[in-house]
Amino acid sequence: MPCAIDSNSGRGALPVSPFPYPYNAAVDLIERNLAAGRGPKIAVYDDDGSYTYAELAARVNRFAGALIKLGICMEQRILLCLQDSIDFPTVFLGAIKAGIVPVAVNTLLTSKDYDYMLQDSRAQVLVVSEALLESFKPILDRQPHLKYVIVSGQDAHGKLRMDDLMAAASPQFEAVSTGCDEACFWLYSSGSTGAPKGTVHRHSSLIYTAELYAKPILGIRENDVVFSAAKLFFAYGLGNGMTFPFSVGATAVLMAERPTPASVARVLRRYQPTIFYGVPTLYGTMLASQDLPQRDELRLRRCTSAGEALPADIGQRWMAATGVEILDGIGSTEMLHIFLSNRPGQVRYGTTGQRIDGYQVRLIGEDGNEVVNGEIGELHVCGPSSASHYWNNNEKSRHTFLGQWTRSGDKYIESEDGYFTYCGRSDDMLKVGGIYVSPFEVESTLATHASVLEVAVVGHLDDDGLVKPKAYVVLRPGLAPDTELAATLQQHVKANLAPYKYPRWIEFIDVLPKTATGKIQRFKLRNTTKEK
Repeated sequence: MPCAIDSNSGRGALPVSPFPYPYNAAVDLIERNLAAGRGPKIAVYDDDGSYTYAELAARVNRFAGALIKLGICMEQRILLCLQDSIDFPTVFLGAIKAGIVPVAVNTLLTSKDYDYMLQDSRAQVLVVSEALLESFKPILDRQPHLKYVIVSGQDAHGKLRMDDLMAAASPQFEAVSTGCDEACFWLYSSGSTGAPKGTVHRHSSLIYTAELYAKPILGIRENDVVFSAAKLFFAYGLGNGMTFPFSVGATAVLMAERPTPASVARVLRRYQPTIFYGVPTLYGTMLASQDLPQRDELRLRRCTSAGEALPADIGQRWMAATGVEILDGIGSTEMLHIFLSNRPGQVRYGTTGQRIDGYQVRLIGEDGNEVVNGEIGELHVCGPSSASHYWNNNEKSRHTFLGQWTRSGDKYIESEDGYFTYCGRSDDMLKVGGIYVSPFEVESTLATHASVLEVAVVGHLDDDGLVKPKAYVVLRPGLAPDTELAATLQQHVKANLAPYKYPRWIEFIDVLPKTATGKIQRFKLRNTTKEK
């Protein structure tokens, strides 16, 4: 493309230039690099090797052709549950080029979660990493819409093998004609009841995030090497590790394993990325680890954080240890990427930074009107990367998407000079390691244990100032609390939910605080937690 952006000062301005027709997001991200002569340049490093932009383009074409050969039609959905490797952009962009809608899902979920997403999306194809296939085996036989299972890996376990399909397909593929406002891909976003919501994004959404955030804020350029600890299935990671580098012809490093201090340090040393995208929990654990590389071992020039508010202490200690600022910001699945951010040389730790040009923001008080500077309000955002709606969920769509505005669910205060400070969630949702956790879901799981009479889950700050779940448990009569029972309850949650959702602390109490009508007064538990 690229699209023209009106970045006038003030409350924000939207892009003014229309996209051409046809417009296909995959064509834009890949072929801009071929046209610029970057075919021989490394696009991706993963655990198995390196791939040039020309090789990536051929892989995208092969997978697009393979889907068409299987009889998958335009606008139908395919579900992706893939670890970070070359296969993720291959499948994601290959589907988009064929006019098929990829639905990227969290690789850390349970069979029950995947069962819901497959049925809700009506996906006709599942593309899954071999290492993740086990979670799908119990549910595959009861999927009414699923036609094919494609496995990324050496052993397809009786399913279709992705490498075989690719080998049989042509490296040439003519993109299906799509428009900038058509449904392009989905990402599932959790709700306050724990029920996932299919967030529908358009073809224009991807490049807008690069034009509005990556280029002007990060200053990303062709010679950058980028590494995102946040995985590609996250909205944050999708931009970091795919859209942003491909938008300028940079190189992305993809790692399949979980981002621990040791694994991240290994990548930082081996590939020498210039841009690193993390989350506060990871920055905190790296600072406490012996694996943190020394300054002279790093080539970093930019570090970013999102997913949850970055404690000022962590940002300051990272800067002291590495010499590189952390640009903390906020985005969402609904907005696809960051719309408030600190800027290089203007970082104010303890804040989420300022509005990004191209987005408008407002803070709404309990009376429905905008608040004045210094007062708490719910953050609403307006911008071109907003999702169009939630799939098959009119009630939640009408609550979140308010005309041009999108309700974030976050409470903020704006300073006189335009810096925003996070004050908490508007609902009871928690963000743990950058991932939303529903207290209701954790409570419901704990309540299934034979020892539990009643339970309430709230957020509690750990030693680094990061939010983790804490459970207040009322035991059934005749049972005595002890550390062994607490550990048993924690394991019970790990066995039934994604492990990151388990309560880090369990406090046994005699009675939960309630209103006269029997509703649990969580604010009292949160206040008790703060005092402790």
